[in-house]
Amino acid sequence: MSADGALPAAPRAVEAAVIGAGPAGASAAVVLAEAGCDVLVIDEAPRPGGRIWCAPPPALDGGRPSAEAAAGDSLRDPLGDRLAASRAALLADTVVWSVGRIEGAPGGAAGGAPGGAAPEDARPRFRIDVLTPEGPVAVVARSLLVAIGTTERVIPFPGWTTPGVVGLAATTQLLKNQGMAPGRRVAVAGAGPLLASVAAGVLETGAEVAAVADIAGPGDWLAALPALAREPRRAARGAARGAGWWMACLRRGVRPAFRTGVVAAEGGDRLEAVVLGPVDRAGAPVAGAPTRRVACDALAVGHGLAPATEITRLMRARHVFDRDLGGWYPRTDHQGRTTVPGLYVAGDAAGVRGAAFATLAGAGTGLAMARDLAAAGAPPPAPAREGPVWRAMSRLTRQRPAMSAAISPQTVVCRCEGVTRAEIDAAVDDGAHDINQLKHFTRCGMGPCQGRICGDVAAELLALRLADGMADIDAARRRVGQWTGRSPLRPVPLDAMIGAFTYDDIPVPDPAPL
Repeated sequence: MSADGALPAAPRAVEAAVIGAGPAGASAAVVLAEAGCDVLVIDEAPRPGGRIWCAPPPALDGGRPSAEAAAGDSLRDPLGDRLAASRAALLADTVVWSVGRIEGAPGGAAGGAPGGAAPEDARPRFRIDVLTPEGPVAVVARSLLVAIGTTERVIPFPGWTTPGVVGLAATTQLLKNQGMAPGRRVAVAGAGPLLASVAAGVLETGAEVAAVADIAGPGDWLAALPALAREPRRAARGAARGAGWWMACLRRGVRPAFRTGVVAAEGGDRLEAVVLGPVDRAGAPVAGAPTRRVACDALAVGHGLAPATEITRLMRARHVFDRDLGGWYPRTDHQGRTTVPGLYVAGDAAGVRGAAFATLAGAGTGLAMARDLAAAGAPPPAPAREGPVWRAMSRLTRQRPAMSAAISPQTVVCRCEGVTRAEIDAAVDDGAHDINQLKHFTRCGMGPCQGRICGDVAAELLALRLADGMADIDAARRRVGQWTGRSPLRPVPLDAMIGAFTYDDIPVPDPAPL
């Protein structure tokens, strides 16, 4: 039933469904619509754009945009206009809570290798259950593209669950979407280009930046120069934006502390200070080194991004592990086909490569889907190419095993269930040798976030115990595996799902005869 108690309508049938309206999903949807496909785009946000090109709410859209917001608008609006002008339908402000294969659908079970055009069969293969502002809706589709982006990674430290500690990527959303900082005095810490972007954005809101702590060193950034020289145009754009962010910080007296990380966050009901200290080249705290306490009411911290795989895991697609691509991601051919017939992935959900790559890959995958649906006669798309600049930057933000190894026994790893590092180690001692056994032994990953926040770190800790030295850590990560996908993909309010009814509305069969 819907929220007003009415019975739900029959499932909405489309040729192609696209989950995610960011650079990859929107690009694919435009190509599909231009090829004549009946396509529906589903996104959690009220307006298309995803996290990279996110649009501020209408109430804030009339104000003077920041330089970053203006740059995002210049990227988003042309695509948004094309999406609005195309035949693609948009189901916005909508939560996808379950995805499944329709029993008896064409294509069979997941195969051993991706690729190959889908059979010409008009029957739907997939059912997508969503919750809209008007109530629950079911969508059935012949083909499905997953373009849901990434999950932020934060390596736990003492006090990281204190109110006021937020992710770097989450802070960028707050800055872009609401034009506000997470606090009045903000410390910024972690790795990668987001440090400068967030620090400059915080200053632009009028808030104070208490410190910027970068676990990388100047040498790590200099190591990216050869890659920058191989892509001069992209490098020039990126360097100009980065220089602008750092100049904005330097003008306000904010200077980054290199080879520095968060030792602890202090506070009770709210954050009061962070303790910063030196880290080694692997990102681990230097034992016995002097630390400094920085008073602040917010900490924006992040250690890279991981592909969002909850839907592809639920669909039992095959995945592969590559630390430089963010960890586990679905195995695809160069046109985005997974090992599940009719299921495609594009953008950072297929390996973290950035918005420019996602836009190209989304368009290519959309064309491949259209061809597979026999709606277009164009030649196969050329594979999108990832540039050396992205490869160089990825090494700054990928998870470093030594950082997870430095997590203290008392530190909470799974914040939903309160599972500590010591409890994970005890589970390994008791025989938990893959990530789903660990879930069974400790309840790690069984909370509302479905393991999105703790999963990567918990698997790294498990692998560290099982690996034969650091050289074997990636092989151990592959043996440890990943969470088994389960529904619901997102927490959904029960009253929104069942609607308003009385017991008289419930069909009760007659009792069986004696």
